[in-house]
Amino acid sequence: MVRAALQLLIAVGIGLTVSVGAQNLNIGSAEQSAATSPSGKPIRGMKSDQVRANFGMPQTIRNPVGNPPIIRWEYSDFVVFFEYDTVIHTVNKR
Repeated sequence: MVRAALQLLIAVGIGLTVSVGAQNLNIGSAEQSAATSPSGKPIRGMKSDQVRANFGMPQTIRNPVGNPPIIRWEYSDFVVFFEYDTVIHTVNKR
């Protein structure tokens, strides 16, 4: 009887620990997508309007290519690749 009660308490304690841990890992998408990389460039997941607001208008916007459409925005120091309106990659210019 005591052993069953102890096992129940342990199970409940583990359940509470897991749920609390999961809550600590949540990151709001708005916080994550508004950030920039350590190099100060757009990061994956940012939306095109956020890139424009943080980095200004690009020097060149290339037409969409492929399916899904990949769009390239060229800035003076880097190039941003979008799938639809979401950043998928940023690279430095040579």
